[in-house]
Amino acid sequence: MNKLTINVCPVCGCTHLERVMTCTDSYASGERFDLYRCTECGFVFTQDAPVEAEIGRYYETPDYISHSDTRKGAMNAIYHRVRQYMLGSKARLVMRYARCTGGRLLDIGTGTGYFAQAMDGRGWKVEAVEKNPQARAFAKEHFGLDVQPESALNEFAPGSFDVITLWHVMEHLEHLNETWVRLGELLTPNGALVVAVPNCSSTDAKRYGADWAAYDVPRHLWHFTPATIRRLAEKHGFVMAGCHPMPFDAFYVSMLTEKQKGNSNSFLKGMAVGFSAWLSAWGSKERSSSMIYVFRKKQG
Repeated sequence: MNKLTINVCPVCGCTHLERVMTCTDSYASGERFDLYRCTECGFVFTQDAPVEAEIGRYYETPDYISHSDTRKGAMNAIYHRVRQYMLGSKARLVMRYARCTGGRLLDIGTGTGYFAQAMDGRGWKVEAVEKNPQARAFAKEHFGLDVQPESALNEFAPGSFDVITLWHVMEHLEHLNETWVRLGELLTPNGALVVAVPNCSSTDAKRYGADWAAYDVPRHLWHFTPATIRRLAEKHGFVMAGCHPMPFDAFYVSMLTEKQKGNSNSFLKGMAVGFSAWLSAWGSKERSSSMIYVFRKKQG
């Protein structure tokens, strides 16, 4: 297996890196992967993950819901119910920051196409990109969406989109800095970049440590905090226009963590931890299990 070995922090360029914990792939392989942290900026990443060309097999499980759309089990049933509510919430947030009720939107890593379909139904001109062919086929069959493969990102003209969204996608992308450069090229000068990622400084992440399901090694390469994603954005000429907690994620991630730990009554235990984490985020939204960040290009 060819590995992605990181010797320089992709956020600040520091070479002083330290191992902080070892996590287990609970979905596909049972393999263990180390997480490292930059001692300068605090950015956390998965060390020695499979390279992009070889990581596909770690997604090949019916339990990987963003690609398979499985409804098997209580966890996934809850996921689907919450997703229906969140689709409306996401759409309203996008239109608020876009400052319009229609425009050109690019959804990167669209999965099975639910958000792209929701925005299309609201009158937006939507382009959607997804690496996984089975997920693209699902989007075509169920929503009539012509989802493009990842290579399409190189074909769009500069300034093509008023809004670009990445819902729990940024943490998967091997070419992190190159991606941010391309996003800057594709976005209009006054456009909005919307990025949702897990927050490894959240209350539930600290509670569970290496067992936290949202580390999701090796599929998640990058583990952001509000401070590190802001620094990465500023590096590429973006400023943060807003940040919003994803209140339901603490419940889902906690239940999934309890299930992966093999605990009995994982549903109830996860609900209890999720509720505690949710309450904690009321006092400080930056403790939320996942965050939505909205960025704009720096002006002048």
